[in-house]
Amino acid sequence: MGSVRTVVELDGVRVEYGELVAVRDLSLSVRDGELFCLLGPSGCGKTTTLRTIAGFESPDTGQVVLDGRTVTDLAPYARDCATVFQDWALFPNKTVIENVAFGQKMAGVGKTERREQARDHLETVEMGDYEDARPAELSGGQKQRIALARSLAVNPNVLLLDEPLSNLDKRLRETMQLEIKEIQERLDTPMVYVTHDQEEAFTLADRIGVMNDGRLVQVGDPETVYDDPVDQFVESFLGNSNFLSGRVVGSGTDRHDTARRAVTVEFPAVGAETQLSAANSLATGDEVTASVRPEIVELSPLSGGTAVSPDGGTPEADTTEQHNTDIEQGAGNRMALIGTVLDVVYRGSSIRYQVGVDTNESVELFVERSVARAPDLSAGDRVRLSWDITAVYYFGPDGARIRV
Repeated sequence: MGSVRTVVELDGVRVEYGELVAVRDLSLSVRDGELFCLLGPSGCGKTTTLRTIAGFESPDTGQVVLDGRTVTDLAPYARDCATVFQDWALFPNKTVIENVAFGQKMAGVGKTERREQARDHLETVEMGDYEDARPAELSGGQKQRIALARSLAVNPNVLLLDEPLSNLDKRLRETMQLEIKEIQERLDTPMVYVTHDQEEAFTLADRIGVMNDGRLVQVGDPETVYDDPVDQFVESFLGNSNFLSGRVVGSGTDRHDTARRAVTVEFPAVGAETQLSAANSLATGDEVTASVRPEIVELSPLSGGTAVSPDGGTPEADTTEQHNTDIEQGAGNRMALIGTVLDVVYRGSSIRYQVGVDTNESVELFVERSVARAPDLSAGDRVRLSWDITAVYYFGPDGARIRV
């Protein structure tokens, strides 16, 4: 099997606006036929990166290469790419088919040929019956389909999409996500898609590039990025984790493998400590953060009843109020805490529980369950929380992942 062709390559791209650095020495490659999502919060540099690929921004340093051709200094019209904007940018005085055919008209394609091609692309986005309509007569979703068809009509080597669905309501946005994915796979057109919506990125992307403060922090397929975050920012941005602050209180040999070095980390807020093996970069006094995702927490009422575990099982509920002083106490290396339900939020398909733990009044943990397997709890109920410590992520003082 041969190597996959690279259609977009950024090499050390840096974009500055005076003292503001929008993109910091960013390098990435987009493969032929893939949908690559640039994901990050507002102001992280993702749209500037997309605009730099398109030619609307000029990098202060670095190179932009499209399909093997260096285009860093070329104008947007000289690059073999097309852009779908957040506000659609349709011509209000032109019909749908005139909008879609506009790029081909500028390229000198004859009227008959360009209208035939425009009709084909309107059929692709299921808007063939609207060729004589004007943008003012269309809904938001229909306008987005027309904008997509117009960009596809110029047969670009790569299609760039800048948060194209952000102006649509949730239901229509989810429908359009699936349609864009289906069209991309059918046409095999590589796309670079900018979004701040994690679910949208997971739905669409073959690979995701997570950005923060102008930097590309992590690149990988959706499962890898979610299950194997490289740092605390990625972990916090992609989920709703519970973060517990700890500190290294000593070092020595691993209690399970005396040939390995380990550090002992104390988490005073939950009255627990643990050993992290092979954490060679940590020293006594260093801060460590533990991430406990809501989906790994088992929640059960203290007054009897049935516990509800993350996998839907029903382990026996704990009816005693006792606290662990070591994170490795309990069967199966499980951490256990006692707390009080502070709030229960119904979220349609799921229920979110906010629980204050007894060991520290300021610590609150969030647990989320599907409605079908959510325990019947109310604010004020006493509960037991527990989780498998092997499913916990740890991060060092600089936010980097500690791999143990």
